[in-house]
Amino acid sequence: MRPVGDFQSKTPVWEARADLVVLGSGVAGLTAALRAQELGLRVLVVTKAAVEDGNTRWAQGGVAVVLEDQHDEGDSVERHVEDTLIAGAGLCEPDAVRAILHAGPRAVSWLRATGARFDPGDAGLLARTREGGHSAFRVIHAGGDATGAEVERTLVAEATGRRLPVLERHIAVDALLTPLGAVAGVTVLDPDGVPGVLRAPAVLLATGGLGQLYQATSNPEIATGDGLALALRAGAQAADLEFVQFHPTVLYTPGARGRCPLVTEAVRGEGAVLLDGAGKSVMQGVHPLGDLAPRDVVSAAITRRMIEAPGGVDDHVFLDATGVSSFAERFPTVFAACRAIGVDPARDLIPVTPAAHFACGGVVAGTDGRTGVPGLYAAGEVARTGLHGANRLASNSLLEGLVAGAGTAEAVAADLAAGLLADPRQGVVRRPGPVPVAERDALQRVMSRYAAIGRDAEGLAVVGSVLDLSIEDRPLRTHRDVEDAALTLVAQALVAAAERRTESRGSHVRADFPHRDDGTWQRSQLIRLSPSGQPVLADPVAARGAA
Repeated sequence: MRPVGDFQSKTPVWEARADLVVLGSGVAGLTAALRAQELGLRVLVVTKAAVEDGNTRWAQGGVAVVLEDQHDEGDSVERHVEDTLIAGAGLCEPDAVRAILHAGPRAVSWLRATGARFDPGDAGLLARTREGGHSAFRVIHAGGDATGAEVERTLVAEATGRRLPVLERHIAVDALLTPLGAVAGVTVLDPDGVPGVLRAPAVLLATGGLGQLYQATSNPEIATGDGLALALRAGAQAADLEFVQFHPTVLYTPGARGRCPLVTEAVRGEGAVLLDGAGKSVMQGVHPLGDLAPRDVVSAAITRRMIEAPGGVDDHVFLDATGVSSFAERFPTVFAACRAIGVDPARDLIPVTPAAHFACGGVVAGTDGRTGVPGLYAAGEVARTGLHGANRLASNSLLEGLVAGAGTAEAVAADLAAGLLADPRQGVVRRPGPVPVAERDALQRVMSRYAAIGRDAEGLAVVGSVLDLSIEDRPLRTHRDVEDAALTLVAQALVAAAERRTESRGSHVRADFPHRDDGTWQRSQLIRLSPSGQPVLADPVAARGAA
């Protein structure tokens, strides 16, 4: 690293170089970094917290995959594809779904060879469970309900063993762009807010989701949409931002804020059922799969039931898992969280409520990570590959991270070899001025009230007004500034898309337009930034107001 000047009137910045800068250290980022290193690229990983602190380690349920000789009779990758397309409510891209799911067995085999230990079942096979939307038992898991932790442990251990360079507690601010608009690196802030420049012909966004838009979420505190905001500012397009999946069951505690403990869907896969405050079934008669219906269906059903306030309970329902045998052994993470609030799942009903869980949309990217901006790639939750559509099928996300991470590394290597990427020396370090930043608490409160499950035109207009009133222009001098600016931009983009989509589909539920409208809306909406930096709908049909 060497001193190179100043881009925010602060202390002298420093500079480093690589062939590929990976932003994020979850399953997609570390898989890509390890594969790129295998291909001979100089790789640098940048992460906002410690290397193991991303969203991956909080994933409980497992990895959905149809392994050869380890599946239910009659199950197949094509059945997995069919379940994914159904869950995606008409907005999945079938070619992307097939590409990712057919590559899944090979990706999981690589992960196991790298050291991941999945739970054993009978006759030397892996244990498998079933989650919402799946027609078969095809979800493999580790540590009962600690699959993400095992995946992250494996990847971090491999990265450590290979001495993969990692910058911890650094946050990316903006992309370096060449005069022709290609990405040639990123500017970052170190743990003390000292700005630096990372020059590279390729930058991979693997920054996860945007759960911190809402008061209650299953996501960690670092899930603030930074990568999506950076991509939009770099000229990339996003799609499907209105589809934020709310997990039906996080552990309810009064007044909870931030990351809430997840009660994995696999608990219902093992026979638990949802009950309202009066002890009646929540899902009876709602969907043919009952308590194992797709997540958007279950979350919406819970929300409707809470509005009715049966038994005087209007902010949570209950999960009856008293019939699940060996609960503590099968679900040790959930069991520990329940006991921490005085609930014994063997005897007591578990209080649960929906919370923001997964962004189905994101930066428009192929299954190989390529975006519309040369040199910019995206993989994992920050990317919109077409796998998830309007609603993610349970446990497809870890699989997507493995497959897209490796595929992106191979795409970067191919693009470098073909001379398609920019010379990093041409990247211009801009001196940014103040940017719009909303007060985070106000943003989270209004998004949770009006832009979560069950939206309408009036409420979405309120969100826009509150954001406008709470915004002030601020220079990005700290990590918190960068995060709050990202949350502000992403909230504006999400609300714009949600306002325009006048139907209910998947995880986007409009109380004023309760029906699905395939004639008008069986398509994704594209979002980009206007020259003034405002999110605008780039889709030509939506821009004409057809709805």
